[in-house]
Amino acid sequence: MFGMGIGEILVIIIIAVLFLGPDKLPSTMVEIAKFFRSVKGTINTARATIEDEIKLSGIKESALNYQKELTDASSELARITDLTELGGDVSALRNDLSLDMPVSAPAAPKEPEVITFAPKNKEDA
Repeated sequence: MFGMGIGEILVIIIIAVLFLGPDKLPSTMVEIAKFFRSVKGTINTARATIEDEIKLSGIKESALNYQKELTDASSELARITDLTELGGDVSALRNDLSLDMPVSAPAAPKEPEVITFAPKNKEDA
């Protein structure tokens, strides 16, 4: 206990009996035990509070990371679905296609083909 041996503890007990006397020693020991219990309880409470704060800071950091990811995804989605930008891209593509293709006059329509059946025999006619 606290790095003390049996001999050191006996010396402390003998000094306590000499200064306090046998009548006050038991009540003093009870008070010392209560003090150590309260110190231990305070330390445990502080430890629990610090652990809770560490957990909360980790949760807060995770939430902020998720918020950043959602904001990035939202802006990317807004950029992709922006119709004005899409319209400009389509017009540029249409202009590129019209410049690349040679402009030729439309071909004249073909005259319809007329099919006539001639009788095989003159008797059939």
